[in-house]
Amino acid sequence: MAGNGVGILVDKDLRELVVEVRRVNDRLMTIKLVIGGLTLNIINAYAPQASLDEEVKRRFWEDLNEMGGFGFGDRIGGGTSLLDFARAFDLVIANSSFPKKREHLVTFWSSVAETQIDYLLCRKSDRGLCTDCKVILSENLSTLHRLRVMDLEIMRKKRKRRKKATYRQYRINWGALTEAKAQELGVKLVTMGAWSSSGDASAMLTMTIQCIREAAREVLRVSKGYSGGHKGDWW
Repeated sequence: MAGNGVGILVDKDLRELVVEVRRVNDRLMTIKLVIGGLTLNIINAYAPQASLDEEVKRRFWEDLNEMGGFGFGDRIGGGTSLLDFARAFDLVIANSSFPKKREHLVTFWSSVAETQIDYLLCRKSDRGLCTDCKVILSENLSTLHRLRVMDLEIMRKKRKRRKKATYRQYRINWGALTEAKAQELGVKLVTMGAWSSSGDASAMLTMTIQCIREAAREVLRVSKGYSGGHKGDWW
């Protein structure tokens, strides 16, 4: 049974932006997001403790290699390996990139020791995105490790709203309807047989509407305009 374990929590608003999740082993996993045209790869790594066998440490760094300032405390063997790794892959250790008070640098606290053994790194080329990195003191965690937070400013593209489709429609100029025009329109409808169509109710209604439209266009003329396609504008 594995005694280690890593995980990554993602805000529900970013869930649909996740394109890949890969668990390498119980010490390494990675997640890939695409945010505003920027591909963001996040790696969670749990390095072996200094007391473990050298073979365990070697395998960890090999797996991590494949994945491709203002500090606190003295360096130990693991810290030196981390610096070598950061240098080899052109990374910046965010923990030591911002001047902080002592309590905002200590990542591991117990009754017998205070030290900085948990780190957040980013590529040098993305250093401009990182605006802050610190330890959060107010979080009540069950472990001796304190919560670290790194702020990144990434612009998300706003979704474009779909414009309501409009189309040019010729409208009958019903405002020109006078008594004389109404009589003329009535004569045309009788001549066209608008009131004498036969068949089922639907066919009769369709025939009558077509006759009214055609006769009205001839008598009242039409005007150009835009319409949102209201159901009541059948004419």
